[in-house]
Amino acid sequence: MERKQQWATNWRIIRIWIDRNMTTAQQNPSKIILGIDPGTNVMGYGVIRVHGNKAEMVVMGVIDMRREKDVYLRLGKVFERVTSIIETYLPDEMAIEAPFFGKNIQSMLKLGRAQGVAIAAAINHDIPIFEYAPLKIKMAITGQGQASKEQVADMLLRLLKLDKDNLPKFMDATDALGVAYCHYLQTGRPVNNVSYKGWKDFINKNKERINSK
Repeated sequence: MERKQQWATNWRIIRIWIDRNMTTAQQNPSKIILGIDPGTNVMGYGVIRVHGNKAEMVVMGVIDMRREKDVYLRLGKVFERVTSIIETYLPDEMAIEAPFFGKNIQSMLKLGRAQGVAIAAAINHDIPIFEYAPLKIKMAITGQGQASKEQVADMLLRLLKLDKDNLPKFMDATDALGVAYCHYLQTGRPVNNVSYKGWKDFINKNKERINSK
């Protein structure tokens, strides 16, 4: 009888412990965010891990395509590398910088293709995608919409407690990390940024980009 009572008491304690930990996990869910800074020569990527209200860097780097002269092979490399990053770090969400509208139409088209391929890699793995304008990202990180790459990188050094001596050569990496951190800052807040949950959703929200010929 005593053993049964002890067992019942232990089970209640275990249940209380499980319930408390489940509640804590629900209040402070862990999440992996992949940030992408699109580029036609060098594309940056950054991965952060979020737990509750804390974020830490997992990895950042670049996809260097400068040696590849064929534009289509470059796009293939983007797809392969982004796919590899996704399969390695298993992000829950991907945040990507939206192309800015400049005067050089050819450059805009090339950048849009690179962004689209990165988005395709994420959609292929059923990863939700969120787009942020460059101005929004800079405002979120530094408080200034016209902040330089150096200012963004310097602020990320402080926010994520990074080692300045180990920063990558290309600031495309810190830019991508900034995209991921910007998305983290939007967590739990109402946002007006574009997000995609699948191919059909992507097509419906980008009808003007699709050639109907």
